Amino acid sequence: MVPSPNIWYYPEAYELENRVQDADGTLWSVLAEQAPWSGRDVVDIGCGDGFHLTRFAAAARSVVGVEPYQPLVRRAERRVAGLGTVSVLRGAAQRLPLPDGSADVAHARTAYFFGPGCDPGLREADRVLRPGGTLVIVDLDTRHAPYGDWMLADLPHYDADAVDAFFAAAGFACHRVEARWAFPDRASMEAVLRIEFSARVAERAIAETSRRNAGAPGPGLDLPVGYRVLVRRKPGGLVHSPAGDSPRIP
Repeated sequence: MVPSPNIWYYPEAYELENRVQDADGTLWSVLAEQAPWSGRDVVDIGCGDGFHLTRFAAAARSVVGVEPYQPLVRRAERRVAGLGTVSVLRGAAQRLPLPDGSADVAHARTAYFFGPGCDPGLREADRVLRPGGTLVIVDLDTRHAPYGDWMLADLPHYDADAVDAFFAAAGFACHRVEARWAFPDRASMEAVLRIEFSARVAERAIAETSRRNAGAPGPGLDLPVGYRVLVRRKPGGLVHSPAGDSPRIP
């Protein structure tokens, strides 16, 4: 289990980050179009402290959040207490604690599925999806400035071409989306950017965001952030085979 350097150690700042992201609901609109969840069974892989579980629960038949880090599992359980259609389980993307064919939508947002090497998680998602089900992965897009430039400053060996090629070869359609982060004030902006980047890059990001918003009315600050929404549907009629085998048609 690889620690998540933001939400594991700074859950309150990460809660703030979740609240300022996607201020216009752009990502949710794309998700509703590409992986509709109304009346369906949803699994949120790497659900963290459960921020997105309640949004899915408003329309889904059932929602299961899966999270490997026990302190976050407890926070997620507290968040969804009283919601009878939602449960939280401790588990990893590579070994989901769910039966075969138990979900219609598998969702993962900036969690585990970062390109080459995530094949075990992709197989597990396929296992728990019913035929016709959808795996949707939401990840940050390093090709989109300025946030992508800051990411690459901390991850100089990240190969966006290789990651895109990996997911394309795995059968995913890629939808590039720009969402707006809306910080209520400078202190919020600084708190969020400091948990996402090294100290050096965070100071750069803070300065550039401040300049971008210079002269804007009010105390709030906006930041455009690019995402890749990766979508793959499990073909109808496929029967899951053991890991490493090709699927077969009955």
